[in-house]
Amino acid sequence: MRRCIMALFVTLWIAGCSDPDWQTKDISGLMPSLAFELIDENGNTVSADQFLGKTTLLFFGFTHCPDVCPTTLSRLDAATQRMDETARDEIQVLFVSVDPRRDDAETLDSYTDAFGPQFVGLTGDKAALDKLTRRYRVTYGYGEEDSEGNYDVSHSSAVFAFNAQGEARLLIRDSDPMEAVVADLERLTGEA
Repeated sequence: MRRCIMALFVTLWIAGCSDPDWQTKDISGLMPSLAFELIDENGNTVSADQFLGKTTLLFFGFTHCPDVCPTTLSRLDAATQRMDETARDEIQVLFVSVDPRRDDAETLDSYTDAFGPQFVGLTGDKAALDKLTRRYRVTYGYGEEDSEGNYDVSHSSAVFAFNAQGEARLLIRDSDPMEAVVADLERLTGEA
């Protein structure tokens, strides 16, 4: 009985710590800070530290994705376009391809350029991708190849938002209203 009461107390205490003013999912303190070592769209090895200083949106996908990836990235572009220029300049979107076999640096660069200058393509080998996806509790998998060598990749549609210090703050889902996404991104870019 005492354990049940203690568990209830801890749950209520943790729930009371989340900020009720966020309109998307507050994940502060629930997910680890931004950390990785990957290859960017220019073929260079980069680490998360190189992206500190701006609000960072992290999304996992692949360039051959027929629906989720282009829709999500277009939606993020639309959200940032609704923000004032100062706030928009404080956001970067890291698109992590979980399909390194097809998504080389040149392909990533071409793909992210279609969405805007704040979009950066990243990928890595299986070990690096597995380490990063495990860190954020994201899964991905490959479908069967067809006769032409094409295959689908299953992945999450969620976007992780980190503050300028690299701390996980929000989970943006495709079901979140555009107004909520814009409001939370503006607020996040305004954090010191």
